[in-house]
Amino acid sequence: MRKRNVLLVGAGGVAHVAAHKLAQNNDLFGNIFIGSRSIDSCKQVLESIERKNNYKISSKKIQIKQIDALDVPEMIKLIKELNISITINLASAFCNMSILEACIETGCAYIDTAIHEEPNKVCENPPWYANYEWKRKDRCKDKGITAILGAGFDPGVVNAYVAYAKKHFFDVIDTIDIMDVNAGSHGKYFATNFDPEINFREFMKVWTWIGKKWVCKPVHSEKKVFDFPVVGPQTIYLTGHDELHSLSKNIDANSIRFWMGFGDHYLNVFNVLKNLGLLSEKPVKTAEGLEVVPLKIVKACLPDPKTLAPNYVGNTCIGDLIIGTKDGRKKEFFIYNVCNHKACYEEVESQAISYTAGVPAVATAMLIVKGDWDTKTMVNVEELNPDPFINLLKDIGLPTETIKVSYSKKNSKTSR
Repeated sequence: MRKRNVLLVGAGGVAHVAAHKLAQNNDLFGNIFIGSRSIDSCKQVLESIERKNNYKISSKKIQIKQIDALDVPEMIKLIKELNISITINLASAFCNMSILEACIETGCAYIDTAIHEEPNKVCENPPWYANYEWKRKDRCKDKGITAILGAGFDPGVVNAYVAYAKKHFFDVIDTIDIMDVNAGSHGKYFATNFDPEINFREFMKVWTWIGKKWVCKPVHSEKKVFDFPVVGPQTIYLTGHDELHSLSKNIDANSIRFWMGFGDHYLNVFNVLKNLGLLSEKPVKTAEGLEVVPLKIVKACLPDPKTLAPNYVGNTCIGDLIIGTKDGRKKEFFIYNVCNHKACYEEVESQAISYTAGVPAVATAMLIVKGDWDTKTMVNVEELNPDPFINLLKDIGLPTETIKVSYSKKNSKTSR
């Protein structure tokens, strides 16, 4: 197994977790670097790793580099200078195409956790991947470049859950309901758990896959209550999300939907901000002639998601409720993970939202190094063998549970 140099791009909440996990598994890699426009943010991440004593090999430290991820020539130069073999993109989703382009030009493996976004476009028409990343598929294949898209939790682990269910539980899949709830509390009046700008942009339209076709619905117009393991009954709303755009292409299911939990307080604040026009990505001029983007002002006023971690309590639960048939009999499974905010803080000084997104990205890098996922082409997670991924996630902090729902109403629970 060849040890490969790794570049982690970004120094936000998810990158913070990924850096801890790279440190905990630094025996698998060559030199490890974290790059960001903010050197101070990188230093804070490394200070956290030192506080938690999370280097597996204590003498093998992560190094810092300053980089503008939107500058393709600068990215190419850095990747070449550091002899990087794997780049983990945990910067803003606005940077996906510039980082991917640098990886293609240098022959470097590429990993990201979200779909690309353009600042002036919101909730683009599906399948969204076809507008950007998938246009580079042929180049990745021709050059033998591994590019694994959407390797966070959702997208990412939830895609692997679908592949796992297809491989082990079903002959035919009819319905996939991906459900994400955060039943934790951070104690702030209002905050988002990751970048507010990206968070709010998700909730402008609801593109969903129903009856094997794309359907657009109003935001927060459909809801239901689901009784989740550990966190109990939660109200969840039909929402558009990244993974639907690849699953609709790669999985032959009648319906694939994404549901997210929102409390009444969150929805009240969201609706006020939206109705006032404060969630717009379009610039406006103030009375003084200053041009500002309302959404960026809201982002600047809200707490940095990284600051929520110390006081966070409670759990997240994210999983797939999948219905289909096996040997002609109808089956239903809920495949999921429960993650505890306090436990995440004790391990890596993070909250569970960042933890669930950051750990899978590092697991993906580990599987590239080991050869299990070194695809030499561009893929989404559901196109890969899910077994080594799910098994590795259990070992490094994100165990999977499975509930089989039988039609005699008896439940059985297993874990992976």
